[in-house]
Amino acid sequence: MRPGYSKVAVVEDDPPVLSDICGAIERAEDMELVASATNFATGEQLVANGGFDVLICDLGLPDGDGTTLIQMASERQHEIDIMVLTMFADHQKVLNAIRAGARGYLLKDQPLEKCVDAIREIRAGGSPISPIIARLVLKQLQPQSPPIEQMAEPLSNRELETLNLLSRGFSYAESAEIMNISAHTVATYVKHIYRKLEVNSRAEAVFEASNRGILGG
Repeated sequence: MRPGYSKVAVVEDDPPVLSDICGAIERAEDMELVASATNFATGEQLVANGGFDVLICDLGLPDGDGTTLIQMASERQHEIDIMVLTMFADHQKVLNAIRAGARGYLLKDQPLEKCVDAIREIRAGGSPISPIIARLVLKQLQPQSPPIEQMAEPLSNRELETLNLLSRGFSYAESAEIMNISAHTVATYVKHIYRKLEVNSRAEAVFEASNRGILGG
């Protein structure tokens, strides 16, 4: 294998996201997509088969926790680089993934094309990480956390229910079906959540809610 060339495996349950990531990797001249999996069971087999330098792994898989796959891959091949690609931004999931062996942590609310640059960065010894995750990790290192600000206008029960579903990876449509409401109503709840938490994205909302103790770790 020529220097700088990376063999990449991807575990991702969202077909459009998987297609975009795999396409970006296949277009890169210094990378090869060697395997992909869409759930925990096939991801487990992918890890057992090995043969990759980089593992990109989602955390919210339908039949298991991606953190377990990261742990398995890290224990099996110490030299590989593992990068999380997820929509989860709560502190416990971040810390668990890092402790399991992840060296990079990207959120899905950024352009997926950046994954290719992140793969190059992690293979060069870096740790690509979304800014909001870096902020979260730095907060964890502070010796004493500042008092949590009380929200001027607390989330309603339905808004909190919506945020919980979104933090677990459900789409607007899926959340609407679970809550037995329309997707339009979910979108309205999301607008209220963003305004009350003073954020502009799902990842920021999950981060702020987790930081304020509104969402459990």
